[in-house]
Amino acid sequence: MPKCVCSGATLQCSFGLAPSVLNVLPINRVLEGTPGANIMDFMPVTNILPFGLCNSPTNPAVIAATSAALGVPTPAPCIPATTSPWISGNPTVLLANFPILTDNSQLMCMWTGAISIKQAGQVVVEA
Repeated sequence: MPKCVCSGATLQCSFGLAPSVLNVLPINRVLEGTPGANIMDFMPVTNILPFGLCNSPTNPAVIAATSAALGVPTPAPCIPATTSPWISGNPTVLLANFPILTDNSQLMCMWTGAISIKQAGQVVVEA
């Protein structure tokens, strides 16, 4: 069974060079002492922190850095560009009126990166 995700979960982007963590604001939703996440926790920088450097060939900052390096692929600082909610979650379990986020959910970045959950932030509660 998938695990429910909470604040502090470890995230990885397919184009990010470092892992990141999920930040969930503690607004009326606590799961095992830590704020639980739902599919609406996708806001860049507020919920989704940077992944170090980005090497997506569609990111304008990477394109500019690569151009400045005379065509040598060059990563640029990551600024997540997530614009829509997490895909899936568990629609049968609601947290703050939205499906709870599970560790098999994915989030898409505007620069074609796929963000996945590597560790749920807790090990007790399953969805």
